[in-house]
Amino acid sequence: MARTRFDICLDSVLAQEGGYADHPGDPGGATNLGITRKTLARWRQVTPWWALPKSAVQQLQRPEAGRIYRAGYWDASRAGQMPHGLDLALFDFAVNSGPGSAVRSLQAELGVRVDGAVGPLTLGAVNARAGTDGIAGLIDALSDRRLGFLNRLSGFAVFGRGWTRRVATIRTAALAAAGATPSTTPKTTRNQTMDFLNGYKTYITAALMLLAGIAQVLGIDLPTLDSGSAGHLIMESLAVIFLRQGLKTDIGRA
Repeated sequence: MARTRFDICLDSVLAQEGGYADHPGDPGGATNLGITRKTLARWRQVTPWWALPKSAVQQLQRPEAGRIYRAGYWDASRAGQMPHGLDLALFDFAVNSGPGSAVRSLQAELGVRVDGAVGPLTLGAVNARAGTDGIAGLIDALSDRRLGFLNRLSGFAVFGRGWTRRVATIRTAALAAAGATPSTTPKTTRNQTMDFLNGYKTYITAALMLLAGIAQVLGIDLPTLDSGSAGHLIMESLAVIFLRQGLKTDIGRA
C-alpha cells in the first residue's frame, strides 16, 4: 500500500518532535511525540485536562498520535490540498504554533484575507503564486515568516535555537519535496542586518572615535576632526563604551 503525503510529512514532523519530555520551561507541559497532555486529554474527552495522568502521555503510541495530527493539524490547516513541499512547511508550522497561526501567516504572504481559514480564495492564491514564482519561493517565504513569528515569542530565549534549527530542517525537506535545491548560503534578511547594527552601533561609533584619537596621537592628520583633540576623543569614546556597558548591566539586574 502506497504511503500518502500525510504519512511522509508526519515522518518529518515526528523526527522533530522526539519522545516524551516534561520541560519546566515548556508551557505545554508533559509531551510525547509532540502531543501535549492537554491535547491528548481533549482528544480523549477527559475533563478537566489535568485529570489525565502523565503516564497516559508517556504511553502514547504513534497510531493514535497520527490520528490526532491528521484531525487537529493536517486537516485543520488544509495541508493536504497544498502542493508538495508547501504541505509539509504548512503542516509543521501548524504543529509547532497552531493551525490558525500557520494559515494566517500563509494568507498574509499571499495577500488574501487573513482569517485563519483556508478556503477557495487562499487555495486559488497558492496556485497563482506557484504559477508565477514557483512553489519553492512560497515555501521560502512562509519559512521566513515562521521564523519571524517565533522570534516574537517570549519562549524564544529558551527554545529559539531549537526552533530555528527545526525551521531550517523542514525548509530543506519541503524544498526537496517540491523538486527545488535549497540554497547553500544562509539567508540574512534586511531586518536581521539592521537589528544587528542597531545593537552595536554605539560600540562602532565609540570605536571610530577611539581610532581617530589614536591617529591624532600618532601624528596622522584628520581634518574633519580638528575641533576635537586626541585626548578628548579617546576619553569620550571610552566613556561611551563604559556607560553603555553599565546601562546593560543595570537593565539586566532590574
